[in-house]
Amino acid sequence: MTQNTPRRIVVVGGGPAAHRFVESMCSRGMVEAGRFAITVLTEEVHRPYDRVALSRALTDTGVDLTLGDKSLWETDGITLVTGARAVDIDLEAKEVITAAGARFGYDELVLATGSNAATLPIPGNEHTMVYRTLEDVRSINAKVSELAGRLGRTVNAVTIGGGLLGLEAAAGLQALGANPVVIDGGKWLMGTQLDEGAGQAMGRLIADKGLQVHGGVFPAAVLTETDGDGQARVTGVEMADGRIIDADMVVVSIGVRPRDELARTLNDRARAEAAAAAGKAPGELGEEDFVPVFRMGARGGIVIDESCGTDVEHIWAIGEVANFGGMCVGLVAPANTMAEIVADRLHGGDAAFTGFDTATKLKLSGVDVASFGDAHAKTAGALEVVYADPARGVYQKLVVTDDARTLLGGIFVGDAAPYTSLRPLLGRELPAEPGAYLSAAGGGETPDTELPDDAVLCSCNNVAAGSIRDAVNGCGTCAGNDPVRELGGLKACTRAGTQCGSCVPMLKKLLETELAKSGIAVSKALCEHFAMSRAELFEAVRALGLTSAEQILARFGTPVEVVTAEGRPATAAPLGCDICKPVLGSILASQHSAYLLDGGRGVLQDTNDRALANMQKNGTYSVVPRIPGGEITPEKLGVIARVAGKYGLYTKITGALRIDMLGARLEQLPEIWKELVEAGFESGHAYGKALRNVKSCVGSTWCRYGVQDSVSMAINLELRYRGLRSPHKLKIGVSGCARECAEARGKDVGVIATADGWNMYVGGNGGAIPAHAQLLAKDLDDETLVKYIDRYLMYYIRTADRLQRTARWVEELDGGIGHVRDVVVNDTLGIAGDLESAMARHVENYEDEWAATLKDPERLRRFRSFVNAPRDADGSILNVSERGMLRPATDTEIAAAAGSAPVLLGASIPLRPAD
Repeated sequence: MTQNTPRRIVVVGGGPAAHRFVESMCSRGMVEAGRFAITVLTEEVHRPYDRVALSRALTDTGVDLTLGDKSLWETDGITLVTGARAVDIDLEAKEVITAAGARFGYDELVLATGSNAATLPIPGNEHTMVYRTLEDVRSINAKVSELAGRLGRTVNAVTIGGGLLGLEAAAGLQALGANPVVIDGGKWLMGTQLDEGAGQAMGRLIADKGLQVHGGVFPAAVLTETDGDGQARVTGVEMADGRIIDADMVVVSIGVRPRDELARTLNDRARAEAAAAAGKAPGELGEEDFVPVFRMGARGGIVIDESCGTDVEHIWAIGEVANFGGMCVGLVAPANTMAEIVADRLHGGDAAFTGFDTATKLKLSGVDVASFGDAHAKTAGALEVVYADPARGVYQKLVVTDDARTLLGGIFVGDAAPYTSLRPLLGRELPAEPGAYLSAAGGGETPDTELPDDAVLCSCNNVAAGSIRDAVNGCGTCAGNDPVRELGGLKACTRAGTQCGSCVPMLKKLLETELAKSGIAVSKALCEHFAMSRAELFEAVRALGLTSAEQILARFGTPVEVVTAEGRPATAAPLGCDICKPVLGSILASQHSAYLLDGGRGVLQDTNDRALANMQKNGTYSVVPRIPGGEITPEKLGVIARVAGKYGLYTKITGALRIDMLGARLEQLPEIWKELVEAGFESGHAYGKALRNVKSCVGSTWCRYGVQDSVSMAINLELRYRGLRSPHKLKIGVSGCARECAEARGKDVGVIATADGWNMYVGGNGGAIPAHAQLLAKDLDDETLVKYIDRYLMYYIRTADRLQRTARWVEELDGGIGHVRDVVVNDTLGIAGDLESAMARHVENYEDEWAATLKDPERLRRFRSFVNAPRDADGSILNVSERGMLRPATDTEIAAAAGSAPVLLGASIPLRPAD
C-alpha cells in the first residue's frame, strides 16, 4: 500500500455503534483528508437509526428515527451499502463476503453486528412476533390494525417479558388501542435493573396504567387454531401452571442474543479443519484439541480486550456483539464508548475500555424509572438507604459504602428527579448525607451539588462536566473556541444530551451556573422592561384581570430613568419596546376579545396587525379571506375573481387552501373588504400570530378511501379557533384517512381519521427546522377531540415563550410530549376545566376584525397612505404585467423606468398605517 492510498475500513453492521464509529472517524478529519476510506455494510434497508426510540415507531410508523446528520453518508470516503448481509470473512484475503457474493477488502475490520431478539423454545413460538427492528415494530402495528378490523373488537395483545423492551412493547400496544397483558417469569418486573421493592412498586404503577401483569410463572405454549382459510390464528398462551391467558397476538421480548455468527462460522471452519487433520469428526474434538479463531463468551459474543480488539489482528468488535469481562450489554453508552476507543486506536491513540456503564433512565407508560451503579448492593458492606411509599407508587434507594459516604448506586421508581444530579457522582463521596437526596421523602429540595470536572455528565457520549465548562467559557473544542451561551449550541458542540436526553436538565443547570459565575445574568426576562418571562406575565395578567397595556406596564414594568423639564432625575413607567409591545397585545387579545386596535392597543401591534393585512416588498398589502377547510362555493369564487379583477390584484392559491390577493394599496383595503364582507367572507388572519387555517382533504364525503368526514371537522375547527391569538401562528390539518393528503402531521395540530374516530397529533411545523407532529391520543370521538384541542391550544398560549412554535414548545417542556399528554388527556394539573372555559369565552366573544372595522368611521381613518392624505390613489408604486397579472417591479425595472440610477425600494412606498 502506498502512502497516498487510503487505509480501508469495513464496518459490518448499521446500528448506533456503527454510526458513532463513523462519526468519530470523520470528526478527526482523516477521512476527508484521504487517509481512510470507510465502507459500512448493513443488512437493513435503512440508514442507521435510533433503536432506543423504537417505541415511537410502534405508534407512529411514519416517524424518522435516522441518527445524526444525513449528510454524513455523503462525505467523500464514506460508503454506506444497505441490504448487504455479511456471511463470511476471508481472513487470508482480508475480505468480507456478503450473501449476494460481493467481496469488500479491508485493512481494518470493525464488527458492529449488534444482537437479535431472543425467542422462546416452546410450542407455537413460530406464531409470535419480536420487538427489535423498525420492520418488527411496523409489523406489530399492522397486525394490531388487521386484527382489530377482522375481529371487530379490542385486540388482546400478550407481551412475554417484563424487562425494559417488554414493558415498552406492552405500552406501545396499549397506545395502539390493544388490551395489553404482560407475562414475566420473574418475581418482579425489570429484575435486571430493579430490586424487589422497586419491582413491586413498578408493578403497581403499571397495573394502574391498565397493563395486566402475570408474574412468577413462565409460559409453556402459544395456542393456535386453524381458521376457514387454513391459517393458524393465535388464541392464547398456556402457562406452566395450566392457566390459559387469552391472546390474539403474542410479542416476545425476553432479551437479546449477540449477532456473532461471523465469528462462529470461522471457528466452526477451524474446528472442521483441525478434525480433518486429526482424522476425526468435528464433534469428536475437545476444546483443547484446537484453537478457535475468536474466543467467544459463555453466553455468546466476541471476546475483546481493553482496546476493543479481538483475537485476530486488525479485527475489532464494538456494541452488543462485544463481550468484555464475560458480559455483552445492549445499552447506548458502552457502545458509543467502544466506537470512540476504536477510532482513537486507529489514529494512534491508547484509549481503553474499562467496563460497562449500565445506568438506565426512562419513562415506561408514564412511570419514571432509573437505575445505576451497584443497584442490587452486591458490594461487600454496602448500605441501602431506602424510601418507599406503596400508596403513591414511589420507591427510592441509594446504595453507599459502609461509612455512608461514597455513592455506589441507586434505584428510582415513580419519582426519578434525583437521578440526573446523582448519576455523575457515582463512585464519589456525597456532599451531604444520603437521605437528603431522596426527594420523595419530603425533606425539601435535594442538595445543590457542583460536579467535579472529571465527573461524567452525559454517559451516552462520555462527556465530562469539565468539557461542558470549557465550552461555556470558550476553552473547549467548539469552532473558534468561542464561548457557548445557549443550550442548543452547547449540545451541538459537546454532543451532551443528544442521545437519550436524560442529562439535559443537569446540562442546562451547569450552563446557567457557569454563566452566573462569569457575571452573565441568566434571565428569563421578556425584555429590559419586564423581568418576567412571557408565560409568567400571561399568568400575572390573567390573575389580576388587567385589561390594558398601561395597567400591565404600571404594575409589572421596570421603571425607566427620565429627566424632568426642570432637569431633575425621576422615574416613569416604561413605554415598551418592539419585543414586549406585541407580546402585550397578544396576551390581551388572548384573554379579552376586544377589538385589536382600540383602547390604545393599536400602538402595541406590529405593521401587519395595524393594517389587518400583510405588507409586501413594494409597500402594498395582501388580502386573504378565510375559506374554512378549503371549501368554497362557485358564487364566492366569483366574488374573489370580481374583486381581484376590479382592483388589479395578483391572485395565488396558497398552501393553506386559500386564495391570496396581492397588490392592494393601504387605502384600498376597506373598499376591498367591504365587498368581501358583504359576500359573506371574513378575515383569514394571515397577518396575525393566530390561527391561520385548517387544511383538509375531501374525506369520506367524496373520496373512496376516506373513513371520516374531514371537511366538516375542518370547518368546525376553523370556525371555532378563528381569531385565536397565540405566541406564534397556528396551523391545523385534518386528513380523512391514513393516506394523509392534508399533511396533518406537519401542523401544530394534526387530526387523522381512523375507522374508530380521530387520532390527534401535536407539535408539528414546517419552516427552517421542520418537525413531525407526535401522537397525543387515538381513536377519539368528535367531542373528545375538540375538548383535547381546546386544552392543548390554551395550555400552549399560556405557557409558551414569545414567538415559540408549538414544536419547539413541546420539545423544551420538561417531560416533552409525555407532559403534554398528562396535562391535556390525564388532567394531572387539574386545569382542564379552566382551559376549556377560556376557549369557550374566546368562541363566544369572537368578532371578525374587518367587519368590526367597517362599522366604525374612526377605525377607517387608519387606512390612508399618509396621515393627512385624502383617499386617492398612490402613484409611487410601479408594477409590471407578467402572465396576465401585475407583479412588483424589480430594482432593474424601476431604474429603467426612472431612466437613471437604481431607486431604492422603500424610498417612495406608502407610509405604514397611522397608529
